[in-house]
Amino acid sequence: MNILIIEDDARIADFLGRGLRAEGHRVDIASDGRQGLEAARQAARDAATDGRPTVLVLDLMLPGLGGLEICQTLRAEGVALPILMLSALGRVEDRVAGLRLGADDYLPKPFDFEELLARLESLSRRGRERAQASPARLVVGDLTFDRERMQAHRGGRLLALTARELALLELMMSAPGRLFSRERILANVWGASEDPLTNVVDVYIRRLRGKIEADGEPPLIHTVRGLGYRLETVAPADNGRTAP
Repeated sequence: MNILIIEDDARIADFLGRGLRAEGHRVDIASDGRQGLEAARQAARDAATDGRPTVLVLDLMLPGLGGLEICQTLRAEGVALPILMLSALGRVEDRVAGLRLGADDYLPKPFDFEELLARLESLSRRGRERAQASPARLVVGDLTFDRERMQAHRGGRLLALTARELALLELMMSAPGRLFSRERILANVWGASEDPLTNVVDVYIRRLRGKIEADGEPPLIHTVRGLGYRLETVAPADNGRTAP
């Protein structure tokens, strides 16, 4: 298993590195947030190439860029590496914030090494199962999404989408026909830190529609008044598609 540790406490990072390497794992360490974010992006690219399970151990309090920001950024960019978040902050709201932003597990400091090892092994298994269950390519009508390249095409036309638009499109294409409420979209794409009263979801849906229907193609994103949005090739008769 490949393990990337993003931890600014040198003693903890060294302890984890030595212990995990002794267990036969490959370990890389980043000591600040910005360095860690780039290392996580590279780890995701490497995992996509060699197929070896990779898990990210992420401290919450980091210089330069916090653990929550790193987690949110990675998920918005479509990086699906399993994330175990570490923190001396043991409050329920801190754990909930991390999990809502996309962390897969949360372990408060101080922790037992055997428990951390067991959690990492569990995350690695879940990551393999998720990778096997999740197709690399999503298709809805003439709209395709390549999860490895993080690119989307409509009728062969490459769509110029931002990282957030890609995350939104991937979410909706992962379950064609499913109704996504604004609240669910906000939690999955933006995370718990975003103001629940914001209209950012409506704004991005409008932008996404403009890009995937730029050449007059049939609409794929449909509004269900008062409830949310769904992506499918044919709108049900009672959808009442309107601008968000």
